[in-house]
Amino acid sequence: MKSTPAPNAIWFNKSVKFEDLQDLSPGTMGEYLGMEWTELGDDYIKIKMPVNERTKQPYGLLHGGASCALAESAGSIASSLVIDPHKFICVGLEINANHVRSARQGWVVATATPLHLGRNTHVWDIKIHDELSKLICISRLTVAILDKAF
Repeated sequence: MKSTPAPNAIWFNKSVKFEDLQDLSPGTMGEYLGMEWTELGDDYIKIKMPVNERTKQPYGLLHGGASCALAESAGSIASSLVIDPHKFICVGLEINANHVRSARQGWVVATATPLHLGRNTHVWDIKIHDELSKLICISRLTVAILDKAF
């Protein structure tokens, strides 16, 4: 479900649209792994990824590293939408993940919501579910907010 956030959304640019997310993936790991943005809400963002030959480990299960890449993509882009891009950049500082179930096929969807939006750090809660809404992974991402070099 695509959406446009309300004026009271957490995003810096109050007129950001779902379509604006599409320009963020070309030439990135997200593009290589087949990630696609699916939703932008007032205080969350969603992105999906296929479970296929690029994202599976040798046992045919979703690779934990692919789940982390999905989680970091969701949280990092969410942070980039919260900050003033003319003054700041955001970079991943720490990520952890609990892989509670795996997937063998289909798509997994990551939903990032903020736990903390400070001046120097953001902390995101990212939950990854399969197509049946079963929880696959719980991740927490800490993002550093840095002054942009001029």
